[in-house]
Amino acid sequence: MKSIAASFIAILLTVSVFAQSDYTAKAKALLAKMTTEEKIGQLNLVTPGGGVATGSVVSQDVETKIKKGQVGGLFGIFGPEKVRQAQDLAVKNSRLHIPLIFGLDVIHGHKTIFPIPLGLSSSWDLGLIEKSARIAATEASADGLQWAFSPMVDIARDARWGRISEGNGEDPWLGGQIAKAMVRGYQGKDLSANNNIMACVKHFALYGAAEAGREYNTVDMSRVKMYEYYLPPYKAAVEAGAGSIMSSFNEIDAVPATGNKWLLTDLLRKQWGFKGFVVSDYTSLNEMTNHGIGDLQTVAARALNAGLDMDMVGEGMLTTLGKSLKEGKVTMAQIDAACLRILEAKFKLGLFDNPYKYVDESRPAKDILTNETRKASREIATHSMVLLKNANQLLPLRKSGTIALVGPLADNKRNMLGTWVVAGDWTKSVSVAEGIKNVAPAANIIYAKGANISDDSMLVKNANALGVEIEPEQQSAEAMLNDALAAANKADVVVAVLGEAADMSGESSSRSDIGLPESQLNLLKALVKTGKPIVLVLINGRPLTLTWEDAHVPAILEAWAPGTEAGNAIADVLFGDYNPSGKITATFPRSVGQIPIYYNHKNTGRPYDGKGSGKFKSYYMDISNDPLYPFGYGLSYTSFSYGSLSADKHSLKGNETLTCSIPVTNTGKFAGEETVQWYITDPVASITRSVEDLKGFQKVWLQPGETKVISFKITTADLKFYNGDLKYDWEPGEFIIRAGTNSASTQSVSVQWNKK
Repeated sequence: MKSIAASFIAILLTVSVFAQSDYTAKAKALLAKMTTEEKIGQLNLVTPGGGVATGSVVSQDVETKIKKGQVGGLFGIFGPEKVRQAQDLAVKNSRLHIPLIFGLDVIHGHKTIFPIPLGLSSSWDLGLIEKSARIAATEASADGLQWAFSPMVDIARDARWGRISEGNGEDPWLGGQIAKAMVRGYQGKDLSANNNIMACVKHFALYGAAEAGREYNTVDMSRVKMYEYYLPPYKAAVEAGAGSIMSSFNEIDAVPATGNKWLLTDLLRKQWGFKGFVVSDYTSLNEMTNHGIGDLQTVAARALNAGLDMDMVGEGMLTTLGKSLKEGKVTMAQIDAACLRILEAKFKLGLFDNPYKYVDESRPAKDILTNETRKASREIATHSMVLLKNANQLLPLRKSGTIALVGPLADNKRNMLGTWVVAGDWTKSVSVAEGIKNVAPAANIIYAKGANISDDSMLVKNANALGVEIEPEQQSAEAMLNDALAAANKADVVVAVLGEAADMSGESSSRSDIGLPESQLNLLKALVKTGKPIVLVLINGRPLTLTWEDAHVPAILEAWAPGTEAGNAIADVLFGDYNPSGKITATFPRSVGQIPIYYNHKNTGRPYDGKGSGKFKSYYMDISNDPLYPFGYGLSYTSFSYGSLSADKHSLKGNETLTCSIPVTNTGKFAGEETVQWYITDPVASITRSVEDLKGFQKVWLQPGETKVISFKITTADLKFYNGDLKYDWEPGEFIIRAGTNSASTQSVSVQWNKK
């Protein structure tokens, strides 16, 4: 009897004939040896469970199915030893010894955790964002993984949606730049290298526009809106070479994305030329039945026909495609095409050359959660933080005197990592209390919890669904508050660390009220009444409604969920070791009633300019139309002044290039970075355009008193948009070029641009 090793070598020799050929030829050679059941087996992605699941279903009899060739990939396990054991089942026990692909939700770091993606995007630093993905890829690959279910590039304009934390905010252009950076960081230049992993772009498509901000809900929008505002980041990721795409839970044009042929074939493959494979989200194939599309066999066949290649957890393809093939509901060519794409990915990853190339027991100690990766996490976290308010230059704080450190998140490790940290260990995170002691050892710190994260029993129950994140104190609310007030009265300044528990944002964490929980707001109001200077540090995963806080608290620092080095990074900013430079990428509303709110909105026929009565204008009777903090907003410990914006010409033709320039001066006392943002308005077009669209930015470092002239080159590519026929082109006429510190504070120049 031929040995297992000899059989495996024979398979490798068969495919090595095509060593000078492409991956498709190699995959086709193997495909020709496979039975129908083995081909369908490659379309099956399962999880053995163990706390990683993001749905109510956990795969059964995984080991038996792997041996039978009924599994193409696994997710939910990591670590060289565990991965080796599972890979052995496939390579040594299945008939053709086809290796498995191992994936995981590596969202903002693997074990070294970086700020949540919404925080990362607020850095406006593409180099640091790519670096975070590169470190994540190195760590994940050292842990046996080859595939990350990231980046999440959904555009989100509704802060009630919990997964706004997992994306890059509301702008399609910036979202596209970040998508490219993340794909480059994960995949590197050579996907076969053992420290690179395959990206999986999600959620395709439009998932961030779920109605009412409610998870898994319906999405309905025009094609123009899709192409112009929601699809660009996915397309950018495809152009960057992303190896895989994950379908979304929502429907598009009344057809669920997982079974939507227009989306997965016509758009993704034919229009965009995507060559990788498409995997469903967690049981989204099965859930098409709840949408009203048909029974499991029907939806599985429809998904395959639409262009879905791999079924995550639901096993609808595994259990029904054989029958559908016999009944003529699917074809062998469709099964072959799906299987081929998955085999190609495994060849690209080098798994056929060495199924154990990612299994190296020596790597975790060298590559995971090292001093270097923690240093990077700390640096990136400081760059992600946004100074929202700093009255009378309260910040930065002195590293001496007495500080009252107050709040349920002030001495808390568990909630520093934020949502979506499958492999992260919160016990290894740095609390704010620890960070302040590390950075300002001479300061006298008086700590008091002050309140629970929430006293709302429903919110606590739901936030604790995957583990205790909100742990009520034995003390009464009154006793905790009294301790906090006593600490404040003894202090020179109060630092209140408030916000959300980790899973108050993220998947299945929609909130109808996005303000601070009542328990924390009551604490903050009582602290303000003491008359002591208050610094509010926010730990959260979404834009919050902070109207009262903005009116009454002198200093507010948006720290997001900063990651492993949270406390150290926050302390670096509080005490001025780093001058904050972050700018928000999602608008902060004044009230939940303004949602959805976003900077690149359309005008109305009756716009309100904020002057006089708004009667018979587009306005709210009870609050301003304007957001509390606009897209692109963020302060610094120093101040920046902008000179006059100029253009090198005001009349252009055809493919000429326009150069606009603006001088920026650091007029304060601290060295710091300013992000100069460029927007374009197209006031007259064949279809209505937004009031402005971001087209670029530049970060500039300035010493006190220093001036630099920032220039931005504009071509006709920056003028293009999707018209009513979905043609991507530009139209001649007037264009208004804007530059400034945020979307609501810009200067402008007007130019005339003709075709000839």
